Amino acid sequence: MDCIFCKIVSGEIPSSKIYEDEKVLAFLDINPANKGHCIVIPKEHYENIFDISDDALKEIIAAVKKTASAVNKAANCDGINILQNNNKAAGQLVSHIHFHIIPRFENDEVNFSYKPGKYLEGEINEMREKILVNITGN
Repeated sequence: MDCIFCKIVSGEIPSSKIYEDEKVLAFLDINPANKGHCIVIPKEHYENIFDISDDALKEIIAAVKKTASAVNKAANCDGINILQNNNKAAGQLVSHIHFHIIPRFENDEVNFSYKPGKYLEGEINEMREKILVNITGN
């Protein structure tokens, strides 16, 4: 497999590990948004949120919480972003599910802004109905 995160898990590519257990690995991002920015991944390869099992997701989110708490204290930051992108259009650059933990500081230059949109008359209810039809099937 040509997955960079799988290569990190196997030790083919070195990383600055900060947490590891049987199922999960967390390491510092080599291109951090802020110092302390890290990535948490399952050791088993799953492409994205749609691919991962519920049990594996529970394991990784527990590690995200543990890691975020440690980063928060170590970086002495003002806040934390936890990001998880799915598919290229959403900014997923590595096709192995991962969570970014990014320490934030007042007036830092990290920007995740978007221009808020609006629903036209009736569109919010139409979208709600489409989601409700699909949510029970999962």
